[in-house]
Amino acid sequence: METATIPTAAPASSHIMAKPSGSVCNIDCKYCFYLEKEKLYPDARKNWRMSDETLELYVKQYIEAQDVPQVDFAWQGGEPTLMGVDFFRRAVELQQQYADGKLVTNAFQTNGILLDDEWGEFLAENKFLIGLSIDGPREYHDHYRVDKGQKPTYDRVYAGLQMLKKHAVEFNTLTVLQNHNADQPLEIYRFLREEGSGFMQFIPIVERIAHEPDEDGLELVDPEYEGRAPVSKWSVGPGQYGKFLCAIFDEWVHNDVGQVFVQLFDVTLGSWLGQDASLCIFAETCGKALIIEHNGDLYSCDHFVYSDYRLGNVHEESIRDMVASPQQTKFGQDKKDTLPQYCIECDYRFACNGGCPKHRFTKTPRGEDGLNYLCKGYKMYFGHVDPYMRFMANELRHGRPATGVMEWTRKRDAVKAALHQKTPGRNDPCSCGSGKKYKRCCGRAA
Repeated sequence: METATIPTAAPASSHIMAKPSGSVCNIDCKYCFYLEKEKLYPDARKNWRMSDETLELYVKQYIEAQDVPQVDFAWQGGEPTLMGVDFFRRAVELQQQYADGKLVTNAFQTNGILLDDEWGEFLAENKFLIGLSIDGPREYHDHYRVDKGQKPTYDRVYAGLQMLKKHAVEFNTLTVLQNHNADQPLEIYRFLREEGSGFMQFIPIVERIAHEPDEDGLELVDPEYEGRAPVSKWSVGPGQYGKFLCAIFDEWVHNDVGQVFVQLFDVTLGSWLGQDASLCIFAETCGKALIIEHNGDLYSCDHFVYSDYRLGNVHEESIRDMVASPQQTKFGQDKKDTLPQYCIECDYRFACNGGCPKHRFTKTPRGEDGLNYLCKGYKMYFGHVDPYMRFMANELRHGRPATGVMEWTRKRDAVKAALHQKTPGRNDPCSCGSGKKYKRCCGRAA
């Protein structure tokens, strides 16, 4: 007797990043993990645009799948501006048609090169939130972010930034941390701040390159790949990443709390307040952040666009059903179920939960599989910010602004300087007052 499969209830909401131009882009970033996805779509060079039919199905089904009052659309690529302004005018028109009383918002990630006055007027009028990709000042940005002719792109991206400012378009900056720019934390942070970025995201790039491409011709592998696949030369190192975060945090906590918002710092503070992580990579489970390709294919995650993680197509199945499928449910639950014991026992599990599954391909000190490649960096960062996060969390719980941490930090620094304290021994109490041993607190960043 066969047992019927019990369908999984769909989550109240999920987030889908749309790639209307697929992997097609007008620049050729050397570290980009998505450019090679064109190999999954052999005809993509000819038929790379999302059709009006697919767009309408996506907008309709995505809104219907959200049992919440606000629906957030996110557009990426490749490079979404290649679709032209009219494509997004049509998208907004369809959103209004199918909104059914829900509030609809739009976010848009771009390299900025094609932004002009027409784009600026449209984005401002329709209140799009723009994520502008910029890797710091010219010498750091141009190291990897080049065009198809391998020429630098900084001047064109900077012009795009000025266009956003001209039209008062709300924007964030997205900075990829790689082996070249991650050694210059303060120069990059201060540059972004001086250019008017009040909201910053710093995204670590970590990729492994297979010695032999898979059956689809892809060389950048997923974490379950068992063949030889060393970490790419452009990937950020774990310690390098941790030191970068600690350095910009120190700058921020002394000067910019309440004025500059760094995504990771906001998410960390939420964790210290006992809230569920608002960023998927630190959530206990995942599976609610998917992507849709130009032809309507839905995948489990932006970092898992491989054949094994294709859930279906909006022309054949509804987004609600695909998000609730056993395949996607298992994908999300696996993040928790495969967490190594080493991570389960970690002091920072509440804030990290093992990080992004894409990066969980190394072994723990005990030889367990599934440790995040960036674990050393995360531990360095969480240990460093702990006393400050405790202070800010306490302030917020008592109805006081978190900005008080800046004065607290200055007084703390003054006391330490006045005492002329020598560097504690590894097992001495840390001089920051956290109550931890020096080696487990500020000594991590030393």
